[in-house]
Amino acid sequence: MELSCRTILYFIPLLLLFLSSSTETDEADPSSSSSIISRFQQYLRINTAQPSPQYAESADFILSQAKSIALEAQTLDFVEGKPLILLKWPGSDPSLPTILLNSHTDVVAAEHDKWSHHPFGAHLDQHGNIYARGSQDMKCVGTQYLEAIRKLKASGFQPLRSVYLSFVPDEEIGGHDGAEKFVDSDVFKSLNVGILLDEGLASTSENYRAFYAERGPWWLVIKATGQPGHGSRLYDNTAMENLLKSIESVRRFRASQLDLVKAGLKAEGEVVSVNMVFLKAGSPTPTGFVMNVQPSEAQAGFDIRVPPTADPESLERRISEEWAPASRNMTFEFKQKASVRDTYGKPMLTGTDNSNPWWTLLEEAVRKANGKLGKPEIFPAATDARYYRELGLPAIGFSPMANTPILLHDHNEFLNQDEYLKGIDVYVSIIKAYASHVEHTRKEASRDEL
Repeated sequence: MELSCRTILYFIPLLLLFLSSSTETDEADPSSSSSIISRFQQYLRINTAQPSPQYAESADFILSQAKSIALEAQTLDFVEGKPLILLKWPGSDPSLPTILLNSHTDVVAAEHDKWSHHPFGAHLDQHGNIYARGSQDMKCVGTQYLEAIRKLKASGFQPLRSVYLSFVPDEEIGGHDGAEKFVDSDVFKSLNVGILLDEGLASTSENYRAFYAERGPWWLVIKATGQPGHGSRLYDNTAMENLLKSIESVRRFRASQLDLVKAGLKAEGEVVSVNMVFLKAGSPTPTGFVMNVQPSEAQAGFDIRVPPTADPESLERRISEEWAPASRNMTFEFKQKASVRDTYGKPMLTGTDNSNPWWTLLEEAVRKANGKLGKPEIFPAATDARYYRELGLPAIGFSPMANTPILLHDHNEFLNQDEYLKGIDVYVSIIKAYASHVEHTRKEASRDEL
């Protein structure tokens, strides 16, 4: 059919009006991709960097999102100025153990001049990458939980088990005023948590990474003492000489652990890592250090990360006998020494086989969302999950970011908007599976077998 020029000109204004109204509708629709990304950017633009996080603004944002999807909410102030937000989606059977989705609201500081875009600008570039501190660690996960529940509610899904969301402060500085106080509270005990999901890491491959354990931080300071004196004298067992012997012993151990990783015999999270983080000695002057005096004391600090599969007693013997022996006038102390065993004396490991239905459900849910899980891993650093595993609770670290460079705590941290949106669908599948899970008793299982 042929159209005259006059007819075409008549329809152009109507077409433009339609496109305009369509765009406005899309922007007003809370389920549209643009609205979802916009909410993520809003959260990222709140500067919650340590040491002065804007927790009040962050709490206001989370509570507003909870209200928009009709979640129950409460603010817990274990420490003044550090609110912990707890949200609840009630299940139809309150007697069942619940699901807890944890995320932390604070982020590490950023060197603004080292970033190509402002670290709290949430800039979206032409490739769809969203640049912001917290885009990977871990504001993405917190808002993905909320968006997944928004989708599930819109579909009419009703959870069997209650689902809780915790937005906690201070994870980046140890979690002592956040998750640690939360797990010790009567509020937490009343939740009857059956499974915890917490943060993971980005994956550079197409497979998502999932973590069933993590290494515990041991922050060690070794101190050496010796006879002070003139810089020309050859004293035996000086403070610096003794400390250098220890540093060399630590270096050899570190190299042996790194060799296991480089040879492919162990993953990074399965070995004990040791890194020297400071060296302190000498007598300072306004222009440097005194050069003709041997110091009477010298110190070195080490960040040690211990997997739950290691023998902590053996490692501590190594420290006292080889790295800081009293025979060389040496002492040591731990600035922090996290346990790698739970309150029952067992290694803090969450099962990754059929004995743990939560792991099986996670694998199936990710597969249903067209994703793939890689080999389960031990998280190389520390997260809030350790406080829950210490109670003997199953906890899985998982952040759905595939085909993404690992940029947590790095310059130019970013997450692609397509990966973010896909991660929401993955959480839709996981939350639906977890919240619908019915545990079979031994009697019911026997009847099913018959």
